[in-house]
Amino acid sequence: MDRVRALQRVLYRCAKQDEDRRFHALYDKVARSDVMRRAWREVRANRGAPGVDGITIEQVVRFGVDEFLDQLAARLRAGTYRPRPLRRVYIPKPGKPGQLRPLGIPCVADRVVMAAAKIVLEPIFEADFLPTSYGFRPGLSAHHALETIRQTVTWRGKQWALDADIRGCFDEIDSHALVAQIERRVCDRRMLKLLRGWLRAGVFEGGIVSAIEAGTPQGSPISPLLANVALHLLDEAWQGGGRGVGELVKYADDLVVLTATREQAEEARELVAAVLDGLGLRLHPEKTRIAHLARGAEGFVFLGFEHRMRESWRQPGRWYLHKWPSRRAMASIRGKIRARTDRRHAGLPLQWAVEDLNRALRGWGNYFRYGNSDRKFDQIDCYVNERLAILASAKHGLTGRNWVSRFNYEWATKLGIYRLTGTVKPTLAYASR
Repeated sequence: MDRVRALQRVLYRCAKQDEDRRFHALYDKVARSDVMRRAWREVRANRGAPGVDGITIEQVVRFGVDEFLDQLAARLRAGTYRPRPLRRVYIPKPGKPGQLRPLGIPCVADRVVMAAAKIVLEPIFEADFLPTSYGFRPGLSAHHALETIRQTVTWRGKQWALDADIRGCFDEIDSHALVAQIERRVCDRRMLKLLRGWLRAGVFEGGIVSAIEAGTPQGSPISPLLANVALHLLDEAWQGGGRGVGELVKYADDLVVLTATREQAEEARELVAAVLDGLGLRLHPEKTRIAHLARGAEGFVFLGFEHRMRESWRQPGRWYLHKWPSRRAMASIRGKIRARTDRRHAGLPLQWAVEDLNRALRGWGNYFRYGNSDRKFDQIDCYVNERLAILASAKHGLTGRNWVSRFNYEWATKLGIYRLTGTVKPTLAYASR
């Protein structure tokens, strides 16, 4: 076992054995050379754009990784490390053409220190996290949360759903409430100062640095952990009195509560709102809704999947919860296909478009193949054929519809295009915990 993993196991075991223990010697572990190098590998694997200092991953490699990490660790030990402001950028909202969402990009050096702090802090808080939380946790994925929903609705009769949307969770969470949650487990003053420094680093946009009044450094390695620490209050509330209301399934700031009656769903909404209020957060009034799932009356979208009850064709009278890619998920992959087959690319080799499409299709398909996505996958395959045919016709200067029979399904298959049809796995490989 490597030393970093051994350190994490010790921290986890100590936290698990004593739920009231507050850790006081953590900062020095962040600056350990093995922890810093593990953090660097994580940052490099995730790549990402440069921060306000303009330094890229590639420049660090050319400069010398060992020297870069040694200097950074020395600044941490000397107490001279200061986080830089986040560089504000705007990226497209998935499935919402023309809409943008803000993102703060830390400097590479800050990302490495954040990743190192996450390595040290994560096992401590993992000892506290509850089974209702699935997001950004070691050994868990979105599919574990989705499988819990399937079993709860299909086999436990919970056919009312509170589909809750937290307004601006990462941007609006109260930093004082967040630090108070961290202080339940951490009393190391230097570590707390480090965390506060990131929360107050500010945002650089248009040549001006603006102060941050709330929120976590979204887009940073440590942001998901901080969000989980804050929203752990919701899991605790459910372990207390909320469990009698319904089943909470939470993936970071996405959550659904499954109940047996509408009255319980209303009660769940009030409980969630009360807990969020203590964190400076609110439910989005227009996007939070209660759905009745019985016999496919209504459905809800969670983690990219549309969920609805469907009658079994093998067992008439038996209803099961099915899931397939949501409208937004379908719009997202269609947008990627359209961009990769635009007529402006007609001058490039067709094989380049095929390889680019295959990467997008595999990534999207690997996520959505668990469920009942057959029909949606067929639709995407047909759309890929159509777009490739349009690109090929532009490449050869063909007009009208005479090219349809020439650039058909078999032609696209011979090009080596990845097919989604036939890859669906309706029986989930992920067992619920």
